Amino acid sequence: MSSEDFTYDDVGATREPGFCPPGFRPLQVRARLGEGEDVFRRASEAVLTWEMHRTLGVGIDAGAERAAPGVDVTVTLAGMIKAPCRVVWTVEEPRRAGWAYGTLPGHPECGEEAFVVNRTGDGTVWLTVTAFSRPAKWYARAGGPATRGLQHAYARRCGAVLRQLSTRGPES
Repeated sequence: MSSEDFTYDDVGATREPGFCPPGFRPLQVRARLGEGEDVFRRASEAVLTWEMHRTLGVGIDAGAERAAPGVDVTVTLAGMIKAPCRVVWTVEEPRRAGWAYGTLPGHPECGEEAFVVNRTGDGTVWLTVTAFSRPAKWYARAGGPATRGLQHAYARRCGAVLRQLSTRGPES
């Protein structure tokens, strides 16, 4: 994928575990969702169809009903902050599903964030939120450590919300 419109150079780099470009700050938050194929399937669908994000209470304006490379997404926070992004990669495998977006001009941060559901060999299902970022807007820079704290809290909240979505019983 061309990095032409993105606000950073290492487009797709969240696929590489542990990679963080120079000048960016890494983030990795892992949350246990539950166990079994049903939990994995429900969690995967909730991530790939934006349901997790919508349930978090953020606005999602996506160019498609499902995450796919090249899909533009604008996340709206608190009804005021608009964060334009584009999906840079997706994965849908028997034990792993998710996607990552990269920031576009106008996003308060610069970088990439991935949301990946994984089912380990013992059947445990996890959500891992991985990112690298740096402030792009004055208010993100002014927030300093508080901005980083909010990013970590958001990632932890993703895990809590996805746990609720993926462990409820089958729909009637």
